[in-house]
Amino acid sequence: MKVLITTEEIAAAIERLASEVRARESGKPLTVIAVMTGSIVFLADLIRKLDVPLRVGVIQARSYSGTSRGELSVNLDMLPEITGHDVLLVDDIFDTGHTLQEVIQLLQGRSPRSIRSAVLVRKLGKQQVAISPDYVGLEIPDVFVVGYGLDYNDTYRNLPYLATLESTDLGPQPAP
Repeated sequence: MKVLITTEEIAAAIERLASEVRARESGKPLTVIAVMTGSIVFLADLIRKLDVPLRVGVIQARSYSGTSRGELSVNLDMLPEITGHDVLLVDDIFDTGHTLQEVIQLLQGRSPRSIRSAVLVRKLGKQQVAISPDYVGLEIPDVFVVGYGLDYNDTYRNLPYLATLESTDLGPQPAP
C-alpha cells in the first residue's frame, strides 16, 4: 500500500474543518450525526475540536462491497430526535455523492431546523449528484483509499493515515 494522506495532514484538515464549523454555527447547539462505520474515527476527532453544545447520534449506511458500489442500505434505528435541531451530518468520503444525497433526504423527512454536511475526503471527478458537502477536509484523486475509518472488506480502518491499495493488498482476484 502507498500512503496518500499523512496523519499530520488529516489532523490539520480536521482542525481547519472544526474552525469552519465553529465560525459558521456561531456556538449554536448541534446534533452531530455520523454515517457509520467509516466516519467513526473522523467523528471522534472532529467533535473533540468543536467547543459548542452538541449531541451525537449515528446511522448506518452501506453501499460498498469490496471496491464495488451497490444499492444503498440505511439503518436509522440509532438516530436521535432531530426535529427542530441543527444537524451536522458527518461522513467519511464523498465520491459519487449518492449516499450523502439519500441520507440528507431521509433526515429532511424528520424536520430538522437545518442540515449541513461535513466529509473528511472528497474524491475529485466522481460526483454524480447536484449537492456538495458544506465542509470538506481533503480532496483526493479518483483512487480507492483505506485508513482513518475507510475500509476494504472491513479491514484497514485502523490505519492512522489514508492509503491506496496495491493489487497485492486486495487478495485473490476473480478469474476474468
